[in-house]
Amino acid sequence: MAAKSRLKVRKNGEGEEAVRTRILDAAFAAFMKKGYATASTLEIATRAHVSKRELYALVGNKQKMLIACITRRTRRFNVPAYLPAEVRERETLAKVLAAFGAKLLREVSDPAVIAVFRLAISEVNQAPEVARAVDSIGREATRAGLRKIMAEAAGARLLAGRPAELAGEFAGLLWRDLLVSLLLGVVERPNEREIARRARAATAAFLQLHPAG
Repeated sequence: MAAKSRLKVRKNGEGEEAVRTRILDAAFAAFMKKGYATASTLEIATRAHVSKRELYALVGNKQKMLIACITRRTRRFNVPAYLPAEVRERETLAKVLAAFGAKLLREVSDPAVIAVFRLAISEVNQAPEVARAVDSIGREATRAGLRKIMAEAAGARLLAGRPAELAGEFAGLLWRDLLVSLLLGVVERPNEREIARRARAATAAFLQLHPAG
């Protein structure tokens, strides 16, 4: 089946990856319009202008399409996080946290990412697997990155406390009520100046609450 699909794609002069992208775009549009539980593979195939055979060969069933859609949009959650080994000063830690916070705010506030959150929330009863996928694929990458920063900072005696708790507190100071407001559509996405201000303010408040270990 996969071989036949590849042959058809090549005959049409369109690469497999381009067709796969078209299918995933169509799937996400269908999920957003009708909900994950209600959207059918036939509708997705029709939107993508492919056969159901091609759809299954290039992407898979509906659950695989969902995971692929979420992965594409939430891979930006995977914000690089590191604390250089030679860092022994809180001033440098402040720069690392502010940079991480700004990157996180910038990426998660992107309309495509907010749309994924809204989809997960809207499907929490009908298809709870959507929320589980968002949490495990997207949000955990961010939590892990932030925990890594906190663990390395604690190891360098720049902070005292458990990395997971420190990470959660920093995230709370960074977001406050912004994410909820974005999900409700009652505020605009912050611009670069506001993002930088929020990240610096959260960092300053966090470090004031947590003296060196």
